[in-house]
Amino acid sequence: MELNTKFLGKSFEHYEIIDSTQAEVWRRIEKNNVKNGNLIIADIQTNGIGTHGRIWKTDEKNNIAFSFAIKTDCNISKLNGITKEVAEVLLQVFKNLYNVEIKIKEPNDLIINEKKVGGILCQTKLKGEIVNYIVIGIGINTNKIYFSDDIKEIATSIKKEFNVNVNNEEVIKEFCSLFEEKLVKRIGGV
Repeated sequence: MELNTKFLGKSFEHYEIIDSTQAEVWRRIEKNNVKNGNLIIADIQTNGIGTHGRIWKTDEKNNIAFSFAIKTDCNISKLNGITKEVAEVLLQVFKNLYNVEIKIKEPNDLIINEKKVGGILCQTKLKGEIVNYIVIGIGINTNKIYFSDDIKEIATSIKKEFNVNVNNEEVIKEFCSLFEEKLVKRIGGV
């Protein structure tokens, strides 16, 4: 995957199957084995992390599940509202590429027709008020067709709602490009 970015996604790894992209980024941080902007992408997550200890199901291929690490030494106040900013960039990406309208259900859900299509998880590693790392995870049901009985009334996909085939690589590239610009403005050179 070729990206037109300075750092976000320049280093990436793709897994066919992994427990969690978010957990993998944190493991790399703990081992001091992560580059700034390192992107971890997975086809399937067996134990994807959602908010409030929930699991994000990525049980079919051809959907979006990725996390990335940003090394920074900024005050935590500079990150206020970052989850919403990630969501707004994703909405812009889908509007630009597919003319698809998605809504935000704050703080971190992406919604179509009152059903969840995606989620965002932002976590930080702090030293006092200073953020050493921010790890952002994104899961989006882009091409998912089948939903289990326990979630079929509350979850959906881009394909199911709009009958479009989403090119996930194209979405990730566009997201990285647009979000990197906003991130640099927000926290300065990283």
